[in-house]
Amino acid sequence: MTARTLVRLTFANPASAIYLGLVGVAVAVATAVTLFAQDPGFVWVLPALCAFPLFMLMALIHGDGQPAAWLFITELVLCVLVQSLVLGTIVEASRGRLRLRQRPRPAGPRPS
Repeated sequence: MTARTLVRLTFANPASAIYLGLVGVAVAVATAVTLFAQDPGFVWVLPALCAFPLFMLMALIHGDGQPAAWLFITELVLCVLVQSLVLGTIVEASRGRLRLRQRPRPAGPRPS
């Protein structure tokens, strides 16, 4: 699998693009509430729920303590990107257009 295929599955797929857009909106809302509200509360739960299955595993690794903000954001971004890749792979595989292994082409003229 080439880097171009990974980028296409993660970003250029319509389902992945919609998912990344929704996560981007959730992060923008959480950032705006954090900056302009007196008490933001649990506003960052919404972006974490967008990345729920993988992000829950990361939360279990940390245990009871709350990670630093930079670690929280890094894990959130990585979990969202991995889930976008998986979503793009599922969509392309369901369409039957996913080729994970390139078969060597036979040398010689192509049949017409």
